[in-house]
Amino acid sequence: MNIERLISMILRQATRRLVTRGVDAGIDLAARGGRSQSEMTPEERQRARAAKETARRARQAARLLRRMR
Repeated sequence: MNIERLISMILRQATRRLVTRGVDAGIDLAARGGRSQSEMTPEERQRARAAKETARRARQAARLLRRMR
């Protein structure tokens, strides 16, 4: 294994983790409607929590479908 392949593997893993964190942060922000927890009513918090859970399940299903291919 040469050094270029090793560096490429490490960069790919780091990039994947950064993109995943960015997507998760974007989903959280969209679920909250751009507001902080303290500005939300209890009903809005519950909806945001449900949206976050739905997004988590969608990511899980996508992962499962990729494995089945």
